[in-house]
Amino acid sequence: MKLPPIDLRFGDCKDLEAFLAERIYEFNSKATGYFDGQSFGATQKDESGTLLAGVSGFTWGGCCFVSYLWVAEEHRGKGLGGAMLRAFEKNAIEKGCKVALLSSHSFQSPGFYKRMGYVEQASIPDYPIGHADIFFSKRLAPDAA
Repeated sequence: MKLPPIDLRFGDCKDLEAFLAERIYEFNSKATGYFDGQSFGATQKDESGTLLAGVSGFTWGGCCFVSYLWVAEEHRGKGLGGAMLRAFEKNAIEKGCKVALLSSHSFQSPGFYKRMGYVEQASIPDYPIGHADIFFSKRLAPDAA
């Protein structure tokens, strides 16, 4: 059987990513018995509606994962990142999560996550070249958030 050609795309592939995420979620849920996955996002805006900080990720199977956490440069170091992370953890605990997970590049905020109680689990050197991707986890206690 001759396979059809591969359609390689560049740039925005949100529809494809959403489709693939759904198929992988279906497979993973059937394999584990966890059908409780839910995406989430939270933002903080100023009076004019300008986005100051945001966090997004998902909960699934007693775990939660931060996909993105961002604070506007001029507002960093003022507690917004900690507030966003605590909101994420509170949501996760309310959903019954016991473990929080995230990754940070070595040039981003690994020190911040350590101060917030996250423990380094693994480091992948040269992602990107000359830097590392560091994977963190944190055990969540119901009264910790």
